[in-house]
Amino acid sequence: MVVRAGLNIELFFNICTIEQMIHTPYIEVAVLLPVFNTYTYKMPGRLAEKCRSGMRVLVPFGKRRVTGFILNGKTDCGAYKVKEVLDVLDDYPLFPPSDIPFFKWISEYYLHPLGDVIKAALPTGIEQKDVVCVSTTALGREARNAGALTPEESEVMAFVSKRETCSLKQVIQKSGNDKIRSLVRQMEKKDLIRVSAVLKKGGASVKTEQFLVPGKGEKTKIRMSKKRRMILEIVEEKKEISLTGLRERVPTAPTLVKPLATAGHIDIILRQVFRDPLGDPVEPDQAPELTDEQSAAVETVETGAAGFKPYLLSGVTGSGKTEVYMRLIRDVVARGKSAVMLVPEISLISQTERRFRARFGDQIAVIHSSLTQGELVDQWRKIALKKVCIVIGARSAVFAPFEEIGMIIVDEEHDTSYKQETGLRYNARDLAVVRAKLKGCPVILGSATPSVQSYQNVVSGRFEELTLKKRVNRHPLPEITLVDLKALQDVKGIDRIITPVLQQQIRHCLDRGEQALIFLNRRGYATSPVCRDCGKPLTCRYCDVTMTFHKGYGEYRCHMCDYSRPEKVGCPECGASKIKPLGFGTERLESMLKTLFPDARMVRMDQDTTRKKGAMVRILKNIRNRNVDIIVGTQMLAKGHDFPAITLVGVVCADLSLSLPDFRAGERTFQLLAQVSGRAGRGDVPGKVIMQTFNPEHFTIKASQQQDFLDFFHHEVPFRKALMYPPFSRMIQLKISGTDYKRVKAYAEQVANILHDDLARSGEDDSMTRILGPVEAPVQKISSRFRWQILIKGLSSSRLKQMVRSMMAHPGAALKSGISLTVDVDPYSLM
Repeated sequence: MVVRAGLNIELFFNICTIEQMIHTPYIEVAVLLPVFNTYTYKMPGRLAEKCRSGMRVLVPFGKRRVTGFILNGKTDCGAYKVKEVLDVLDDYPLFPPSDIPFFKWISEYYLHPLGDVIKAALPTGIEQKDVVCVSTTALGREARNAGALTPEESEVMAFVSKRETCSLKQVIQKSGNDKIRSLVRQMEKKDLIRVSAVLKKGGASVKTEQFLVPGKGEKTKIRMSKKRRMILEIVEEKKEISLTGLRERVPTAPTLVKPLATAGHIDIILRQVFRDPLGDPVEPDQAPELTDEQSAAVETVETGAAGFKPYLLSGVTGSGKTEVYMRLIRDVVARGKSAVMLVPEISLISQTERRFRARFGDQIAVIHSSLTQGELVDQWRKIALKKVCIVIGARSAVFAPFEEIGMIIVDEEHDTSYKQETGLRYNARDLAVVRAKLKGCPVILGSATPSVQSYQNVVSGRFEELTLKKRVNRHPLPEITLVDLKALQDVKGIDRIITPVLQQQIRHCLDRGEQALIFLNRRGYATSPVCRDCGKPLTCRYCDVTMTFHKGYGEYRCHMCDYSRPEKVGCPECGASKIKPLGFGTERLESMLKTLFPDARMVRMDQDTTRKKGAMVRILKNIRNRNVDIIVGTQMLAKGHDFPAITLVGVVCADLSLSLPDFRAGERTFQLLAQVSGRAGRGDVPGKVIMQTFNPEHFTIKASQQQDFLDFFHHEVPFRKALMYPPFSRMIQLKISGTDYKRVKAYAEQVANILHDDLARSGEDDSMTRILGPVEAPVQKISSRFRWQILIKGLSSSRLKQMVRSMMAHPGAALKSGISLTVDVDPYSLM
């Protein structure tokens, strides 16, 4: 017999407590609309028993129905007439009520609707939403058969009739014309079609698996073959075994177990199982003896005052910061609490997860965007069911639904990957500090190259600094040699890109059987293709950027919108067929290195080679197992990786990011160079770095050579202070875009005028608040949308947000059709 066990949906998330039950007649709801207020609804008696904080409800809003999140119960509705909740969409809460103050803080700080904040915090794949669907009516079918429809109406009817369910979006995409909406409305008024909202569930479902147990009921006699007897013996021995596990021993088991179950010899039970996104099994390890510096850092945190305390762990590359994290987390877990560990890159999660699994076993969950919807939902369930106590993940892991958090750690805290650049534009590093404060626990920000902002917090006394000045095992920092590219301007060919000095060091490295990492933070084969006849660059049709030639794909690609053109297509300006592939990226660099070192095993790691699921892990595994000699890579390889066999790092062009129109350009360049240099010499053999540059005298390059963060910090800070840039001010960037250049410009000017009027009324001078713009963005057009921006700087964050809220409420700032306004609090990219 088949028994369905373990499928009680309420057990998905073990966060449904008696305290969460709502016994009041009204509830406070955050709706999934671009509105900042919460709304009060009446909970009908038929739904009251199901109602809990953290669940989703379907509610009427104006003339439509929308999804919202239950926040709290309310005893009254004030003087307002309220509507009833239409339905409760969940059988379990999606987040603990203790996270609601966290969500409200995010909404307030980032000027983002609360409903969208909560949606961004939850994994994709569980959402339910209304989809507008179109279906034919009897009258419409009769009119079509009688030939009484216009050609346009007939086309819509034919398309909709072929499908059981057809969304309005599908109809619009089929026609390729947004004006089809008005035709659909006209046809609905004539009763030719019916337009209705259908509630659709997310794509992820619970995974179940069949488990076999000895039969407990009456048994019927059946013929027992050798394999059937083997199955019964295995089930009796194991007492319970999954069908997948049984199939490893008896490949034909799926067809053999059904007769055994029918006869009562075994019972088949369906159980919920978790999809496993983790890598290969790892051997358990033993915690090494800590160095004196590591012991001092651990002791400072453990003996510090109870409750919230922010620390900055600044240590040179290879100083053992990860071991400090693991030792602190071990003690947190021993106290029965949970820990969240953030890492900036998905490529780093694999390495970190392996080290943590070797120490903590199956107490680990991982959260990042490379997981499938099902894997992500399963990891979220494991956290909420308290089956794990440690989460490792990228920025979204900061929302992990732990209730008892004992520590939050942000590794490589300086990394810009912690800033979300779409939707809710939060900084996970900053949210980690806020959540730690709300939870009353320590937060550790770690980096060999701290952000200027975090170190200024140390200087001002907001953070306590923990330092690791020496590498573990007394390994020396790599020796860094600068190569002045200005002296090689007359050199032709490969030697101008891979200088003789770097070539010589690569050969020495290969002869010794060691690994070399060659770094260039630019992908593709030719980054600046131009027409040989007219000299015009090959630009994207939809963006104001030059396309990049990708030889492996045989096409030119735009790195902004992903538009591509075949290699053989001629110049769009003059029609000439010959395009000169100027510039170089990692693909071309790899080709040059193969020419120079044909005997070397080589791998390239960039966005192009790691697109497929599992590709990144395979590359990292090959590097770790020393199956490659030369690694060519972008910034993916610059952060946190520990490969002891890499003894040489070659930086092909250290100046690429130094000239970007961004006040953080110097900081990012220093961090990138210091981090990639730190990949060399982490084993027993001392490392070397060859850094090729056009600006050897620039203080950023010199500080990178000396691997001296404080030297860079003391040079950089006076510029920031004089120009009133963070960390000595707060910033909000308004990004305005649209398809009509003149209308976008006019709207940007209107918004700026409203802000200037507000500033004039307040009487503030430039030393307190400044408004810069509107100006066209450095990249003026992306995906056919023209871009303008306004930058507001000031000493008071609350004053800046008050200005923006006032502007957004002003009638003159009401959004026009085809124009979007994005508010970015604490922006990282000014591009």
